[in-house]
Amino acid sequence: MMGERRKVALLGAGGRMGQEIAALLHSDPLLSLGAAIESVDSRLIGLPVSSAPELLYDSDLGRGILHCDVGIDFSSPDSLRRSVEGFVQAGKPLVIGTTGLTLADRDFVREMGAHIPILWSPNMSLGVNLLAILAGQAARALEEFDAEILEIHHRNKKDAPSGTALFLGEAVASARNGTLSQSGVFVRHGLTGEREEGSIGVMALRGGDVPGDHTVFFLGAGERLELTHRAESREVFARGAIRAAAFLLGRPTGFYTMADVLLSGEDKGR
Repeated sequence: MMGERRKVALLGAGGRMGQEIAALLHSDPLLSLGAAIESVDSRLIGLPVSSAPELLYDSDLGRGILHCDVGIDFSSPDSLRRSVEGFVQAGKPLVIGTTGLTLADRDFVREMGAHIPILWSPNMSLGVNLLAILAGQAARALEEFDAEILEIHHRNKKDAPSGTALFLGEAVASARNGTLSQSGVFVRHGLTGEREEGSIGVMALRGGDVPGDHTVFFLGAGERLELTHRAESREVFARGAIRAAAFLLGRPTGFYTMADVLLSGEDKGR
């Protein structure tokens, strides 16, 4: 007989990703929604969660954490540190899917791995994280090929290039013993001259309702390799976040990524 499902405190529960995650948790075999946390000024506070009407949206982070086993945060960079500190104080694991984090924010999250199991990724899709691994392998094997990255997102996306495109660029740069800050080219306009050897182009397109397309090109003499991931809906990110939360349960303290989830080979019964 299946044991009692573990409870998730979902931060940013009223957002697009939060609602996707809440809906999937309704039928997940291992996890269930235990708290739906929103900002204090949200119009949703006090209203029932559509996929779990027995729960009301709440702004009390401490109360939500208290009654849950693990957290998933898809809120905002502004609330990140307060959220992490709440989970550290409670000694409970946390998955962070919030995008738009600064380098200082990312360093802070890594440092908190000394206190709790914590996982952050710019993209929760298992396929995208496998793409990053494959892109790194290709970058090493095709060292003489030029590397370029193209991403497409919906018209409402606020940042460019996407965090995922930068993540893929870092995977390529690291595989070639460099950093994207040194080799990245993010704008080409006018008489740019010949392509600088070793550079990595990262370009963004915006339009429509595209959840996220990413292609890593390796361009050689007379041939090219294209590695592409296309997200058909936000559900792929929600499923990855839920799998990451299940992965963190029972883990030792430390900073984890979606690559750890992917390479663990654990399906957790899904």
